[in-house]
Amino acid sequence: MIKRISLLLVVLMSVFALIACSGTSSSKEKPQNEEKESTEAKDSQAPNSMKEITYLGETYSVPEKVDRIVITGAMEAMEDATVLNLEPVGAITVGGEFPEVFKTAMGKAESIGEKQEPNFEKILELQPDVILGTTKFPDEVVQKLEEVATTILVSHISTDWQDNLMLMAQLGDKEEEAKALLAQYDKDIESAKPSLMKEFEGEKVMAIRIRGGQMFVYPEDVFFNPSLYNELGLEAPEVVQKAKTQEAISIEQLAEVNPDRLFIQVQQSGNQENEQAYEELKKNPILQNITAFKNDQVYINIVDSLLEGGTAFSKIEFLKALQQNVLKK
Repeated sequence: MIKRISLLLVVLMSVFALIACSGTSSSKEKPQNEEKESTEAKDSQAPNSMKEITYLGETYSVPEKVDRIVITGAMEAMEDATVLNLEPVGAITVGGEFPEVFKTAMGKAESIGEKQEPNFEKILELQPDVILGTTKFPDEVVQKLEEVATTILVSHISTDWQDNLMLMAQLGDKEEEAKALLAQYDKDIESAKPSLMKEFEGEKVMAIRIRGGQMFVYPEDVFFNPSLYNELGLEAPEVVQKAKTQEAISIEQLAEVNPDRLFIQVQQSGNQENEQAYEELKKNPILQNITAFKNDQVYINIVDSLLEGGTAFSKIEFLKALQQNVLKK
């Protein structure tokens, strides 16, 4: 009997010892678990760390991961976002809508106003990480944008096209895609250049734009001019060489140049103003006597009329169009 009682006591003591150990272990593990959960919570609430990027000699501080880009004023940035398939949260509309050429890339982006009329309230509402504006913006507009978020003014000069593309690529973590696009374009232009130069040999080649019912020429480093005069090595007409910015050109001035080939971008703004202007212009007998018109070597909107000319997207599309419409490939 005594042995049984003793055995029972030993069993009970063992049970109590196990319970005590278990309690101690739980009390030790609980703070560790709570500490882990607390750390995770803090991490989730931690602000996005910042990084510095350099663009055209200027340094900008932006979030390490840029999720919310707003594009205002810079059609060049619209094209770069399109060619990289990068969706901003807000972007430029034309007549209240995203143009067809940009619509797919814009995805669920919201309108932040027209090209020259940014909607500051909407931009603020979208809480952007970065705002991409244009070097054409006046100082007072830039100041308002900078009050909202880091603002980078995208160059409208065509010769900055590679820097513009790499800026968008850095912001969207698409640098490898951008480098691949640039490398492919270099190959394509080198391949097409001999045939195009032969086709244009001895000819005056010119590109103009019709907007606001008027004809305009551009400097050698703006519009599609670098593609023609820099990359293909054609000689720029004097009127292009002398242009300092977008400059109106009369029918008489165009006739004086008398181009053999003429590329005309008739900007489609939705109100038919430019289309009607061109229809009236081509009826003019002076215009009809220009060599390009007489020889049926006038190319109207061989790329989308809204393309700026000095972007990766514009250059890729323009080269394709030259091969299809000039070389008939």
